[in-house]
Amino acid sequence: MSEELYYKSARELSGLLKAGEVSAVELTQSIIGRTKAVEERVGAFNSYDEGDAVSQAEASDQRRAAGETVGALDGIPVGIKDVLAVKDQPLTCSSKMLENFISPYDATCIQKLKQSGAVLWGRLNMDEFAMGSSTENSATHPTSNPWNLNCVPGGSSGGSAAAVAAGEAVLTLGSDTGGSIRQPASYCGVVGLKPTYGRVSRFGLAAFASSLDQVGPMARSVEDAALLLQAISGHDLRDSTSFRAEVPDFSKSFESLKGKKWKLGLPKEYFEKALDSAAMEPVQQAIDFYRELGCEIKEVSLPHTEYAVAVYYIIATAEASSNLARYDGIRYTHRAENFDPKDSVDVYNQSRAEGFGEEVKRRIILGTYALSSGYYDAYFLKAQKARTLIRQDFEKAYEEVDALLTPTSPSPAFEKGAKMEDPLSMYLSDIYTISANLAGIPGMSLPCGYSDGMPVGLQILGKPFREEEMLAIGQVFEDAHDFKNQHPEL
Repeated sequence: MSEELYYKSARELSGLLKAGEVSAVELTQSIIGRTKAVEERVGAFNSYDEGDAVSQAEASDQRRAAGETVGALDGIPVGIKDVLAVKDQPLTCSSKMLENFISPYDATCIQKLKQSGAVLWGRLNMDEFAMGSSTENSATHPTSNPWNLNCVPGGSSGGSAAAVAAGEAVLTLGSDTGGSIRQPASYCGVVGLKPTYGRVSRFGLAAFASSLDQVGPMARSVEDAALLLQAISGHDLRDSTSFRAEVPDFSKSFESLKGKKWKLGLPKEYFEKALDSAAMEPVQQAIDFYRELGCEIKEVSLPHTEYAVAVYYIIATAEASSNLARYDGIRYTHRAENFDPKDSVDVYNQSRAEGFGEEVKRRIILGTYALSSGYYDAYFLKAQKARTLIRQDFEKAYEEVDALLTPTSPSPAFEKGAKMEDPLSMYLSDIYTISANLAGIPGMSLPCGYSDGMPVGLQILGKPFREEEMLAIGQVFEDAHDFKNQHPEL
């Protein structure tokens, strides 16, 4: 049985653990074995610590034997994107700048996972400092899409999505600044959820763009995503942007909503963009499913969508240039050697030139320019004003509908190297996901079909702090289809 455990759902595994049909150690060893079998081809991890994972699993089994199980995730292996602080584990952000850094503390979401009894498993690959849409910008290695090893898994949480799709983790955590959970979820045929901004603490998340970043779950099913979201949500005094909102029981809440006939909006601007026709077909079939279910499908307008990409890349790069100033080669980061510095500025410049990859440098330069004297009002301030208009578009739309249905990405996963020489084309792969981060609303991608054998995702955009309704809408679709039980042939 153990060889099949790695593709079972977290909910199912929790039941098996509770019934004593399997132990946490057996489950963890199954995941380790699967990882060793496929990791050379997939490349989802930067590192993993087998001994530490087995020790955590043993502790879970001891709790269970003593009748002290602490929750549904007790004993379940959860992979961690290498942008979240886990005490005594590497925190590299897939960058040479932090290649030797070991975290001295836990992020709040990691503390919560430990309290829930989850087995923290490995450090998952990503685009360097979460800047990218393909996981090709990692300083360690590119990650492959388990459905086609010649294609990218998406990014920046490509390692997190690929690990779930390949059976190398039951659940994973990613981070989403402009679609970095939802887009790779779409490419890899898994569920990825970006919570409302402020729902999950950012304490211990290496910052890219502080007003946009959110930690969220990746899973094979909507229910599993709800379980992981439940574990990591809640107010945190250490994060000034953490919201004092009550955390509902997501699983119970969305079960009670499943019989509702929702009003679902189709933003016309999202369907006017250049969408791959083959990728559009599964999305349209999903929309038709909701129509046949009795939901009211209504066209709505988000008129400022056309500015979203420009607004995002001004605000995100500006915040990145500020956040990444701390990596100076003087304190805990990479320091340039084998050269004769004249002063500390020389050390600073050379260390950053060696430590950062090309995409990170590009965004620092863009952001510094947007914030510079004489350009702040022309670029950054205007972008913030446009951001307000984008948020107001969503507020107006939600007066008419309960949620929005859109494609997650303009196309299925593309081949490795196809967009590395064209940054703008790469940026546009997030065109449908960026607005949710600018507006702070929750968004979820779930599998809705295939195009030439590659997964296609449906995006559901919900009202702020109404993740349970978004989950319920997704669960109804998932229950009527079998995508969660379809896996790549590795």
